[in-house]
Amino acid sequence: MAMTQTQLLHELEPVVAGELDRHNSMAKEWFPHEYIPWSEGRDFDGVYGGEAWQDSDSKLPEAARISLIVNLLTEDNLPSYHHEIATTFGRDGAWGTWVHRWTAEEGRHGVAIRDYLTVTRAVDPVALERARMTHMESGFITEYGTMLEQLAYVSFQELATRIAHRNTGRASGDEGCERLLARIAADENLHMLFYRNLLKAAFELDPNQTMRAVTDVVKTFQMPGSSIEGFTRKAMIIAHEGIYDLRLHLDDVLMPVLKQWAVFDKTGLDASGEQAREELAEFLAKTETTAARFVERRAERKARAAMR
Repeated sequence: MAMTQTQLLHELEPVVAGELDRHNSMAKEWFPHEYIPWSEGRDFDGVYGGEAWQDSDSKLPEAARISLIVNLLTEDNLPSYHHEIATTFGRDGAWGTWVHRWTAEEGRHGVAIRDYLTVTRAVDPVALERARMTHMESGFITEYGTMLEQLAYVSFQELATRIAHRNTGRASGDEGCERLLARIAADENLHMLFYRNLLKAAFELDPNQTMRAVTDVVKTFQMPGSSIEGFTRKAMIIAHEGIYDLRLHLDDVLMPVLKQWAVFDKTGLDASGEQAREELAEFLAKTETTAARFVERRAERKARAAMR
């Protein structure tokens, strides 16, 4: 019989404790203020009578600027994320300790990115604040109702976020921006390892139910910032620049994590587990076709633009 979510939470608690110890031994203490070029700052218009922001203030390419905004607005919804995982995982024991530690580390990311964008005048601070208010007012509610689904989701999502941050830094053409986002990406990688290892343990406890959770998440995955106003257009600009696209999602996020879980090497699955794995393989094959087509068409567009 399939284990209940409560049973799985209890069975995974020792694994959580071990992963928490590993995380704390690997995590590096760092301070947002050390990554901000404060000497570049100057007053904005308002109570200090400075200069209003204008487009020419930003030194960043458009795609990198948009990606930074999306990344920051995503981080801004941390209160909703905390609520979701605290409700699912609990606030007691090793689970609770992790929930609060993760929240504290993620909060640091938003502080650092906002300070960088504001001090360097990389984005319009008025538009950014209005977008923050709009996005946070809508909040975030996970579409996944089980603990296994949420573990699967964050395993992929943390790795996707790491890649998005690193590639945004490279696309910025700014050494300071790249250094900051590389530091944040290192945190996200540790978060991914924590969740990925927990789900690996869940496969040992209940392989069939875990396989179904993984398949359902892979087939419906969306980044947590997908509710940002104008997200579809922003995501297309980001994808066309190669910062984060379906090719990267498949090759650098989905496949490495699935390989770590050895999903296609599992033995002893029952009919439901095999059905879930077949659905997963079919979906990945379709995604490969779509990703290849996108990359081909992007190359064609760039070639035409170069000729013009």
